[in-house]
Amino acid sequence: MPWSNQSGGGNGPWGQRGGSGGPWGSGPSGGGGNKPPDLEDLLRRGQDRLRGIIPGGGGSGAAMGGRGIALLALAALVVWLLTGIYTVRPEEVGVNLRFGKFVGLSREGLSYNLPYPIGTYLKPNVTALRTIEIGTRVETGRRAPRGSGEESLMLTGDENIVDIDFTLQWQVDPRRVTDFVFNLANPDGTVRVAAESAMREVIGRRNIQTILTTDRAAIEAEVKQLTQDTLNQYGAGVEILRVNLQKVDPPTQVIDAFRDVQAARQDQDRLRNEAETYASRVVPEARGEATRIVQASEAYRERSVAEATGQASRFSQVYEQYRKAPDVIRERIFLETMERVLSGADKIILDGNGQQGVVPYLPLSELGRRPGSGGGASGQTGANR
Repeated sequence: MPWSNQSGGGNGPWGQRGGSGGPWGSGPSGGGGNKPPDLEDLLRRGQDRLRGIIPGGGGSGAAMGGRGIALLALAALVVWLLTGIYTVRPEEVGVNLRFGKFVGLSREGLSYNLPYPIGTYLKPNVTALRTIEIGTRVETGRRAPRGSGEESLMLTGDENIVDIDFTLQWQVDPRRVTDFVFNLANPDGTVRVAAESAMREVIGRRNIQTILTTDRAAIEAEVKQLTQDTLNQYGAGVEILRVNLQKVDPPTQVIDAFRDVQAARQDQDRLRNEAETYASRVVPEARGEATRIVQASEAYRERSVAEATGQASRFSQVYEQYRKAPDVIRERIFLETMERVLSGADKIILDGNGQQGVVPYLPLSELGRRPGSGGGASGQTGANR
């Protein structure tokens, strides 16, 4: 054997002298030399130490085992309690539950709740903008019509059918997170049904003409408010942000005929507007002419009445004076009348004395004429008379 004593030297392979050698220290005494270690003894010692740690080892080992178990249990308890720490992101709100019952909210940052199975927590996103499309759907990055196509067909107030596609954007109301968590099992489905119902109600109160032309903004506002009111009644904890009408058209099967009708209505409106423009121009002119005629008639009446009244007043005054002096007034009336009648006539004064050498007439009308303007002829004519 390599570790046996050599004659005369007493040195083994590890250079030990004086009867002590081997890698495990000195060999057994009285053997006359070094021996290999006992493997069974080593295994037995290891088993004894293991029994001191494992429960049931007995003696001082049992006491040490109890302390180890307590330490393990305490460590496990600490690790279990530490699992209740969680992080709430800025866009989230933590909802703490204990045995399934709501116990409080957690805001942004580190938060703690008792671990499972005693406590649990939920972290709904309250800032994410969620979009629901009704009438169309998104498939592999593109818009495609829904399979049935019935959800976009709606009945108007004048019993027409209109094809409407619209989108609705919503998010969780941060003030009512618990309502959203506990009252809605299918948030997207609930919001979709409420929005579609609101749109059908609003469209059912309008005529198709206004829906296609002027009432788009009003429809969006009414649908948004009606959907919000409906979800509030459900206690959904959802805030509707906006409603956008994407397409408002008649059904595909009748869209060509509908466009023809629209073109005819536009022509009708155009002709009506032209007629109203002509009427608005002609009617005021006719009314003005009628007013002018009426005013002229009233003025003539007033003038005639005033003249008649003046003449009657003058006659009454003359009559009063006539009653006082009939001869004088009669003479005066005669003279004034003759003055008025003869003022524009040619006048000749004749002298009836018959004296020789006196011109028997005076042509007053010829006196105002210029010399050489035919007076001689007129005189000759007068002389001949």
